[in-house]
Amino acid sequence: MSESVVQCSKEVLSGTPVFRGTRVAIRTLLDYLEAGETVGEFLDDFPTVSKEQVHRFLEGAAKREIEAAAT
Repeated sequence: MSESVVQCSKEVLSGTPVFRGTRVAIRTLLDYLEAGETVGEFLDDFPTVSKEQVHRFLEGAAKREIEAAAT
């Protein structure tokens, strides 16, 4: 199984979940999307996050939602 794109460490933003290898909080992506911004706009503003990381995160979140709804 591949490594998670989410990392939590007390040394990085006091343990806030971030994209692995960055200091960009996962919440920042969600805030962008909730505000109607695109993934492209997010990536332009946070170049340390890769398109693959965003897609893997969103795919994982969608999968967990579908699994939760099925239970």
